[in-house]
Amino acid sequence: MKRKVFDLRAWPRVARHTQTVTPLPGYVIVDFTAHEVGRTLDVPFGDRTIRILDHGSRWVRVHPTGTGAGVIGDALTVMLDAAGCPKQLYVDIHAGEGVGGDGFPWIDDLYLDVIADWREGWRVSETHIIDGEELEEAVEAGLVSPALAEAAWAHARQVEEELRMGTYGPLGVVRGYLEDPYT
Repeated sequence: MKRKVFDLRAWPRVARHTQTVTPLPGYVIVDFTAHEVGRTLDVPFGDRTIRILDHGSRWVRVHPTGTGAGVIGDALTVMLDAAGCPKQLYVDIHAGEGVGGDGFPWIDDLYLDVIADWREGWRVSETHIIDGEELEEAVEAGLVSPALAEAAWAHARQVEEELRMGTYGPLGVVRGYLEDPYT
């Protein structure tokens, strides 16, 4: 597994940005806005390609806290365009999380991710589990046990179902934050 810290300040694609970290009960919100981008970022989503990074793009990370290392979980990043319209929901599946002394959240990444679109009314209409090949390679390399990989797949399927059903908790947290970021 690789430990990932959600801190985009040194991202080479972005020439000028702002980033804030806001602790909430049970969560840390990292709110990153790319004011000037050197290289846009387009990604596949199902049968189409979407732009998730351009001038004015905003990425809001909703990172649960309190479970610590060794517990399978997930963390949500919402990617918005310059007009504030959602482009993609991105959920990292992990085997532990925490917040460093610098205030930035970290995860022990399990390679699998769930992506989803986000429609008017806070509804998800399409989801995909991605990066299964990366998890398979990690198992083959001995970085992740087969049992942990199986648990990661089960958790990703659960997140996917909760997104489709509208019951995924972090989505409500980000909605509250985006509607009133000072709460």
